[in-house]
Amino acid sequence: MTGIREIGESVANTVLERVGRGMSRVQERKPLPYDLLESDDAYLVVFDAPGVQRSDVQVRFLDGEVQVRIDRFRDFFEDFEMRFPGRGLSLDGHVRLPEDAAVNAGGASATLADNGTLRIEIPKDGHATDVEVRDEDDEDEHTVDAS
Repeated sequence: MTGIREIGESVANTVLERVGRGMSRVQERKPLPYDLLESDDAYLVVFDAPGVQRSDVQVRFLDGEVQVRIDRFRDFFEDFEMRFPGRGLSLDGHVRLPEDAAVNAGGASATLADNGTLRIEIPKDGHATDVEVRDEDDEDEHTVDAS
């Protein structure tokens, strides 16, 4: 009887592992939702990425496109084994600005709010490539290489 129980547990573990890997792949392919807004002075791109920290976020501006990569990692819990790896994932977002957009990417800033909202503001006029990322309540800024 113990043999049948062990086989059942083994099958259940294999199914959970495969489902977890499959769901993880689906999540990794899901693009980040965004809004693109425009004022007289700037473009504003807003991404929603709950649960991320500033160190998880990479922002680049390249060839008229805002590119965001988020590698969201989760802490391990002592005495627990990962059965369904669904919360740690990589997300990508790409937003192409209008063809006639003339922006100053060097003057761009990215702000991450406590709720995971990432706001990237790109002033109009000029050309450059660095985007600064900072926490909403943090005055310290973190420059991200945009090359």
